[in-house]
Amino acid sequence: MGESRDLRPGEHRGRLSPPRKRGVEMEMLGDSEECWGGFCLHPGLSEDLVGTHPPGAHSLVAVSVGYFLEDFVDMLCNQKLHQSWELLFHHSVVIVCFGIAVLLHQYVGFALVALLVEINSIFLHLRQILLMANLVHTTCYRLNSIINLGTYMVFRIATLTWMARWLFLNRGNVPPATYAVGTVGMAIMTPMNIILLYRLLRSDFFKSSRDVQQEKEQ
Repeated sequence: MGESRDLRPGEHRGRLSPPRKRGVEMEMLGDSEECWGGFCLHPGLSEDLVGTHPPGAHSLVAVSVGYFLEDFVDMLCNQKLHQSWELLFHHSVVIVCFGIAVLLHQYVGFALVALLVEINSIFLHLRQILLMANLVHTTCYRLNSIINLGTYMVFRIATLTWMARWLFLNRGNVPPATYAVGTVGMAIMTPMNIILLYRLLRSDFFKSSRDVQQEKEQ
């Protein structure tokens, strides 16, 4: 459920990420595609998100934990706390939730559902690249903004809604401690993504191009 710090034009670091970090991010995008493929190739997975998962799914979630840990440390070392506290908080929740799945070898399927949100990250990262290349006023940027919004609604908002519904319907089949962690995690992630959706709409759809350019130059 990786949130991007690329969401608002004025919030990037002002430089490209190191090649190593960018490579890790691209690997995460590949993981999201692999996750999507897992559901397509194993349709029964959606019926049991607790004890059933396709080969390699556990490793995929473990690699994802490593990515969020790396990103957490990177932000901690390279950004001021007031700039990154939201994402540090977000990453902490993800690391705990995914870590439980990795350690218990359970709920891996549920973690795979959560990783579907990373499909949207493809367009969030492309948006950041276009901003840094000063291509805000191009057709490519506008087209990406539309696709970004569409994938945000499908792979973030709709996915989180489905996950919350699954937790509610299966509350009797999940141990109280695990259910509490999942519920707290969803209670944190859902408002955060709604707020970020508002910021995205405000930046790319409900502001003039002049305002977007001014934010980019901050």
